[in-house]
Amino acid sequence: MPFIPLSFVVALLLLILFVAMVRTGDDGNSRNLPFLALILLSAFQAFLSGLRWGYGIVEVMYVAPVGAALVPPLVYCGVAKLVRKSGFSHHLRLGLHAIPAVAVILLLTTTAWRGAIDVVLPTIFVGYAGAILHLMRLGPDALQRTPFESAAPVYRALVFAALALLLSAGLDLFVFLDFSWTQGRHAPAMVAIGNLIALIVLSIAAAVVVQGREPSEMDTAAPHIDDMGDKETLAAIRLLMETKRSYRDPDLNLDRLARKAIIPARQISTAINRAAGKNVSQYVNEFRVAEACRLLEETEKSVTEIMLAVGFQTKSNFNREFRRITDITPVQWRQSRANLS
Repeated sequence: MPFIPLSFVVALLLLILFVAMVRTGDDGNSRNLPFLALILLSAFQAFLSGLRWGYGIVEVMYVAPVGAALVPPLVYCGVAKLVRKSGFSHHLRLGLHAIPAVAVILLLTTTAWRGAIDVVLPTIFVGYAGAILHLMRLGPDALQRTPFESAAPVYRALVFAALALLLSAGLDLFVFLDFSWTQGRHAPAMVAIGNLIALIVLSIAAAVVVQGREPSEMDTAAPHIDDMGDKETLAAIRLLMETKRSYRDPDLNLDRLARKAIIPARQISTAINRAAGKNVSQYVNEFRVAEACRLLEETEKSVTEIMLAVGFQTKSNFNREFRRITDITPVQWRQSRANLS
């Protein structure tokens, strides 16, 4: 019976995940192409790992480091796409983030400097992980272009992605030390297991983000009001929620809310953080849950119908936010209201 490395199985599963993400992502929303590319690249890296450590094909060492150098830039570009619109042109961004891969290629073609890859790759991973965590420093509110419904799970997925990059950097350091101390006795196991874990974590994180979707922005930009205090800003957002029911928009995110309110996104985030003690996604979702509670009590609509009516798109997010706010599920809420009648 032929030996099939675990890495090949992981590569196949990642390819299936990629196809599933592409097929479910065609819904009129803007796809996060860097994260889709990350899943595909992770499958390719897993395949190379199987060739190297499963069949001893050492020639892949000339390809695998280049693919590894592309992973952190793809993660960063995917995160940046959710956080803000880049001020750089598309070609300039590609050029800047291609530098790590180009540097690795140059090192691979120079025999005297080939050993430096063991230092350069971990440095790339740590640098990009730090940059991603810096982008995430504001919490879920940093995801200005992510719908409020999925901001919390997407934020957690991105933090895990940054930690996976740090894991990969730490793994490279341990492999380097293992070759120095034991001539690489434990390197194959560490590389195979560690890299697979990192690739799986990165791919799952990318899948969560892709499912969280980035809506195509159609709202016209408007001049912002910058001189409002926290209380005035909070009052303006509350008025927008109560009168226009803006929370019913399933694609509502911080950028879109800022345009509707004609208030800078950072000002909205800061005001809600300081005056209400919560992030913007939690604040908006509380309006959604409040209306859901009313509909559960006053109508015979199904839980799914109510979920969609108030702005949620998935039962998992709806149930999570409903339980966070009320400590019970929507079904339990309806039953408790019925028992009081």
